[in-house]
Amino acid sequence: MLESLISFAPFAGIVAALIGILWAAQWLLISRYPDFGNERKFPRQLIMLGLTLLGVLVSILVLPVSESSRNQLIGLIGIVISGVLAFSSTTIISNLMAGVLLRMTKPFKLGDFIRIGEHFGRVSERGLFDTEIQTETRELIALPNTYCINNPVTTIRSSGTIISASLSLGYDADHTQVESLLLEAARTCGLEEPFVHIMDLGNFSVTYRVSGFLEESKRLISVRSSLYGCVLDTLHSKGIEIMSPSFMTQRQLRDGEKLIPSVPVVAVSESPASSAEKLAFDKAERAEEIENEKQLLKDEIERLEQTVKQGPEGTDTKALQDTLDRKRDRLKAIETVVDELEISRNDIPEAGS
Repeated sequence: MLESLISFAPFAGIVAALIGILWAAQWLLISRYPDFGNERKFPRQLIMLGLTLLGVLVSILVLPVSESSRNQLIGLIGIVISGVLAFSSTTIISNLMAGVLLRMTKPFKLGDFIRIGEHFGRVSERGLFDTEIQTETRELIALPNTYCINNPVTTIRSSGTIISASLSLGYDADHTQVESLLLEAARTCGLEEPFVHIMDLGNFSVTYRVSGFLEESKRLISVRSSLYGCVLDTLHSKGIEIMSPSFMTQRQLRDGEKLIPSVPVVAVSESPASSAEKLAFDKAERAEEIENEKQLLKDEIERLEQTVKQGPEGTDTKALQDTLDRKRDRLKAIETVVDELEISRNDIPEAGS
């Protein structure tokens, strides 16, 4: 009995040391940063997962048993892990693997407008197990990563998108006049290179679709609303009635009288539009700004490091090193608050150029 305890003493010591190392790693990587969000925790969680698996493997290798027993134990652990992967394929493990796949394929990035299934909004966080989007009503929706993998993802390009509006008019309206007015409406609301398509010739009406290019896709919601308003104002100002041909009313109308608002046409203001976007997508906007600034700083730091390393003749190395240090301090300050999206930009110290 005593000999067995003595033989297991080194094993117990090694296991205790491994537990201590894992606990220290957990504290260094995750526990001491309670404010970190999913974006910052993702690589640290992957590192902890790898260290834990490595710790289990080392514990088995130092176990004071025969070689055959150790091989059997390793085989048993493999079966258990395979079972966990199999039975958890629709939950934790599947979301974990889907999160890794999304990082590899990069179908979207922080700040992008995306549509997944019936959900539409801007990406505000990408985590180990879920992806968070912010909707038009400022709600935050956490979508499991498996949902993002199993459903088609529509991403609106940050370089610009096409805005469209469809409407049906009666056959009494000349299509050439309608197309000209719709193009005018698209230009009025700020769309570039507008165009009009006749989509359908129905039994009672003609369906038109006016489209135009919006370079600043962040204003998607407000400009689409502005387009609808401009279409109404432009057609009504030219006496074109927007109404179903089967419209019925109990009020008698004089011959030639049309149901068009009598109020004068007023230019659409863009102020409510811009404020609406800032209010609805504040977290996603903040996340995109921080991500873009981080990437810009990383590129500048890499360029400065190469310049300092090569040290061409006549270069002020000390000045370059000071600039490099300031850039690194700036990057460190941003990374400290990268997940605190409610913090004002003024809370991040400015660094000299």
